[in-house]
Amino acid sequence: MDNKRVTRRARIALALAGGTALTAVVAQIPANATAGQAAPHRAAAASAAQHAFRSAGTADGTSYDDTYYKDAEGKTGQALKDALHRIISTTQTGKLTYDQVWDALKETDQDPDNSGNVILLYTGRSQSKDANGGNPDDWNREHVWAKSHGDFGTDTGPGTDIHHLRPEDVSVNSIRGNKDFDNGGTKVDEAPGNFTDDDSFEPRDAVKGDVARMILYMAVRYDGGDGFPDLEPNDNVDNGTQPHIGRLSVLKKWSEQDPPDTFEKHRNQVIFDKYQHNRNPFIDHPEWVGKIW
Repeated sequence: MDNKRVTRRARIALALAGGTALTAVVAQIPANATAGQAAPHRAAAASAAQHAFRSAGTADGTSYDDTYYKDAEGKTGQALKDALHRIISTTQTGKLTYDQVWDALKETDQDPDNSGNVILLYTGRSQSKDANGGNPDDWNREHVWAKSHGDFGTDTGPGTDIHHLRPEDVSVNSIRGNKDFDNGGTKVDEAPGNFTDDDSFEPRDAVKGDVARMILYMAVRYDGGDGFPDLEPNDNVDNGTQPHIGRLSVLKKWSEQDPPDTFEKHRNQVIFDKYQHNRNPFIDHPEWVGKIW
């Protein structure tokens, strides 16, 4: 892609975002055009501007195809996975310490209806940002890819990657523990809609897809390089300390059943803009799940 073309698209996108698109469109209509001629000129210019906006990256971050993802376009299978790994690992220029994760989650998971609160992943409860810690009703930092699955700890790296770290009630986090993900089990009284048994955990319907896409992001981002384990989903449960989490077949269904919503897209954008500067590709392109696995 020609850099000048990308820059020109980005300028149009910014104009659209700032509400100046109409001025730009009108400026492209010849001064001597009749009313009948002006309409198709305006429609064509508006269509081109909308395409440029999508290509440069929309406000909610749903399309960076001509820029961020250009090296992944048209690929499938291992080639797509390898391309996405290169993209999201090389652009992750912001890496957090475990202490810095606290403040990051207060922004990435902020309640859109109450700026003083965060939304907890499994319970769905809106809770004060300041009520974080180790008491049973506090919220803490849930590793969706359990850190014992690969034993990567909380040093900077997979243990602090906020694409899979979420606020959660301390006691519910403890119930989930390091279990794999699967359907079924008994109800979690403190988190209605969640279920658990001896070796698996099923999150509430509203975040099933979120969980799946976080797990699959981790499998693409961490492939055995940089001194970190090669994380891979499989179709098992009770994976123990192996660098695997299951069940992959269930996670794929969850991603289809619960597509990315506004909250998840906004979270991806905040991480990209302010913290790690990389993206979860399965939020931007959920169809890529089926093209890799």
